Amino acid sequence: MIPRPFAYHAPTSVAEALRLLGAYGDEAKLLAGGHSLLPAMKLRLAAPSVLIDLNQIAALRGVTLHGSVAIGSMTTWAAIGQHAGLRQALPVLSATVQLIGDLQVRNRGTLGGALAHADPAADAPALTLALAATLHVHGLQGTRTIAAADFFTDMLTTALAPDEILTAIKFPPLGAGEGAAYLKLPHPASRYAVVGVAAYLKLDGPQVRVCRIAVTGAGTKAERQPQAEQALCGGPGDAESIAAASTLAGEGMDILGDLYASELYRRAMVKVYTKRALTAALAEARG
Repeated sequence: MIPRPFAYHAPTSVAEALRLLGAYGDEAKLLAGGHSLLPAMKLRLAAPSVLIDLNQIAALRGVTLHGSVAIGSMTTWAAIGQHAGLRQALPVLSATVQLIGDLQVRNRGTLGGALAHADPAADAPALTLALAATLHVHGLQGTRTIAAADFFTDMLTTALAPDEILTAIKFPPLGAGEGAAYLKLPHPASRYAVVGVAAYLKLDGPQVRVCRIAVTGAGTKAERQPQAEQALCGGPGDAESIAAASTLAGEGMDILGDLYASELYRRAMVKVYTKRALTAALAEARG
């Protein structure tokens, strides 16, 4: 099918994009990579009368490494994977790029687009939760910063207001004694996560001082795993404690089932991939 007729705008600044959002309101949709919006428009599941394409806004692209890792929302996955400084400051991001879609998806898809769309099986939301990222937003009422923990509110729903644009994502870089990993069971056709787990560990000597675990693909949104995190924090961070903590992953989650993977199977895989991600994060933290 083809989409319904729509007006097209390609602003060159955030200010211009915000003016267009203010002028068209609910009639408008923002276009980033387009991998989710354009197929929905072709199927007429979405029918915006106005598209505001963010791809011409140069200020929304790029990576800066000054104390924190700042990534413009329109930076593509391919650019993230190719950035040499990012591979050193936050290697888990570079490694995750290779797990996302295929070459075409990585060349077009953007970090900000993935986060704003908030697909429950996307990879980026779990990463931002585990790495304690902050999301920087510009709107008609000004600017604000949203913690990743507060950003994902429901399936395909975020804390972004209709008149706001996600402009940048900031991550604290990893230092000595810190490690992070993201691993997933991909769907063989789409490569979306049937289950994906992002894990972050900070060690104080042999002891786990900070632990963050986030699961995607299993529920209606990416979610932290507080029971598993608490079980690991303060412990020795050995194989036995990781195995014990992993059995608590998925507890309290409303886990979904479908034709490809049942609720029972996903629940089991949450535990398996939590153990694998924690083991990989621990190995990195110990150098």
